[in-house]
Amino acid sequence: MEKHQSVMDTIHILYDTFFEQEKKIANYIMQNHKEVVNMTIGDLAEASGTSVATISRFCRKCGVDGFHHLKIGLAKEIVENDTDMPVSNDISRKDIGQSLQNILANKIEELRQTVSLIDEKQLNTILDCIQNAGTVQLVAVGNTIPVALDGAFKLNEIGIRAVAGTIWETQLTFSLSLKPGDVLIAISNSGESRQVAKMVRVAKKNGVTTIGITNNPRSTIGSDVDYHIQTATREKLFLNEFCFSRVSAMTVMEILYLFLTVGQERSYERMSECEGLIADEKL
Repeated sequence: MEKHQSVMDTIHILYDTFFEQEKKIANYIMQNHKEVVNMTIGDLAEASGTSVATISRFCRKCGVDGFHHLKIGLAKEIVENDTDMPVSNDISRKDIGQSLQNILANKIEELRQTVSLIDEKQLNTILDCIQNAGTVQLVAVGNTIPVALDGAFKLNEIGIRAVAGTIWETQLTFSLSLKPGDVLIAISNSGESRQVAKMVRVAKKNGVTTIGITNNPRSTIGSDVDYHIQTATREKLFLNEFCFSRVSAMTVMEILYLFLTVGQERSYERMSECEGLIADEKL
């Protein structure tokens, strides 16, 4: 596992790389992690409908020596995140109050893990690259497009020339015009979007600094970019086969924006001017 990366985050990151039998183990752990701590490897095999050999292979994929070490990691996370509030992964309109607390607890954990994974030295370098860039292009496809659009707006608001788009072909052709001194920020939950990966390759070929915001540093995009910021997501706790959360990526953009705002000359003056122009259009 990566430094500071929890067992649960590792499972979420690697989920799409697991075989079907391994996904059964992952699903069971994600839904019953507190119970798993007190299980034997045989208990888990029976409960998840798999085998002891499959669990051993699953543990190796997660970067731990065996099931015992996996349980130690889970137990440590449970202690660190323990609260007096009973929380589960269930969402039901029959108990909206508890469901809201379940969602809140997991979203808080997403943000906590995302912040804990940020490398301070690398973040400083990334901020310098963005602050000194001629142009910053934020690229995304599908459900992460709103993150790119919001990021571009925020950067322009404080005087950093930025662009984002909703049509990937248009984004790609713009990437071709980038040059050394420019920055491309690639946003992809999985880090495996072919369109975004293609834009990263085009930018790198032109000598552009590339930054990735993904859940997996070992993904195609995570491996290709010059600098990588890892996000955490717990969406599969609620929706086993889908992962669409934008909360963590949005938080990373907020972090970049806030640091750049305090470091950018005349940023508050520019923000005030921008807000004044927008205010004219409000009722």
